[in-house]
Amino acid sequence: MEQQQQQHLFITLSFFLVFFLHCSTPTLAQAPALAPAPPGPTNVTKILEKAGQFTIFIRLMKATQVANQLLGQLNNSNNGITIFAPSDSAFSSLSAGTLNSLTDEQKVELVQFHIIPTFLSSSQFQTVSNPLRTQAGDSADGKFPLNVTTSGNSVNITSGLTNTSVSGTIYTDGQLAVYQIDQVLKPYQIFDPRPPAPAPAPAKSKKKAAAIAESPDDTTADNSKAVSLTAMQNVVFWGVSAIVIALSL
Repeated sequence: MEQQQQQHLFITLSFFLVFFLHCSTPTLAQAPALAPAPPGPTNVTKILEKAGQFTIFIRLMKATQVANQLLGQLNNSNNGITIFAPSDSAFSSLSAGTLNSLTDEQKVELVQFHIIPTFLSSSQFQTVSNPLRTQAGDSADGKFPLNVTTSGNSVNITSGLTNTSVSGTIYTDGQLAVYQIDQVLKPYQIFDPRPPAPAPAPAKSKKKAAAIAESPDDTTADNSKAVSLTAMQNVVFWGVSAIVIALSL
């Protein structure tokens, strides 16, 4: 009996001890969930590197500093960008030495000719106004004209010297759209510059023209006066002669 009481007392004390330890143990504060890391800046060259087969276009973008310009435009403003990216096979189809023959300024213009300073989704190609203005500059005929037409799901692009079509969408996020093309877009300004229009011939002086126009009339008037004077002299001469002859008779 006494042994049972001791066991009961031991169990009771154990229960109170466990309860006391449970209540006195500090509750660890739950650490707040980590906020997701902010997305990195939109980098066109990294997008193209991930897609593959755009090595030459990437090299041109970096060499001309256009890549850095795009990085700033995309991450420091809300302006959209559309890029027509020629594949490596597109550059391979150019005549040998074409890129090496270009000046640094022409290389910049060539890269910028593939960039539209606004975001164009695939559906917007159906309603876009031609010619498109590129970052290369003036879209007037003979400089940097670029026109887009659609036929069903096909998007056709022409520069006047190059006719190609969009072969795929590489990237789009509502601000940046990158489309693959299989030919390099060649602008007139670089590959077929047109000579400037000849200057108009200078207009003739009005005074000289008037003098030339009046000269024949003046000569005619002088001749008429001379003829009239001669006729009068003849009349007087013959009249006097007739009087002299009459008196002599």
